[in-house]
Amino acid sequence: MLAIRLQRIGKKNRPSYRVVISESSRDLYGKHNEILGNYDPVATPKTVNLKADRIKYWMSVGAKPSATVHNLLVSQGVVEGKKIQAWKPKNKKEPRARPKAAPQGTEKPTA
Repeated sequence: MLAIRLQRIGKKNRPSYRVVISESSRDLYGKHNEILGNYDPVATPKTVNLKADRIKYWMSVGAKPSATVHNLLVSQGVVEGKKIQAWKPKNKKEPRARPKAAPQGTEKPTA
């Protein structure tokens, strides 16, 4: 199945992304079919360049965008619809109770 997803490029602490189409089972940083745009979340204002006609073509052929890419496409007006939740926050677990230690002095001395 074809997937439209983000491929991270850029330096450490300075992310930049390519919007690419590739086989969903293929390695994200391996070979891709086509570059469909780029996204720079660090720039002010955030920079998004997309090839809308190519994205619409690939979606008509059956490619599915990832949740984050879908939200980018909705915000840029390429795709109609509502944004979807792209990630879920981790549930904060309650700290585990420590097992009670045996009281001091109750152990039998060994001879």
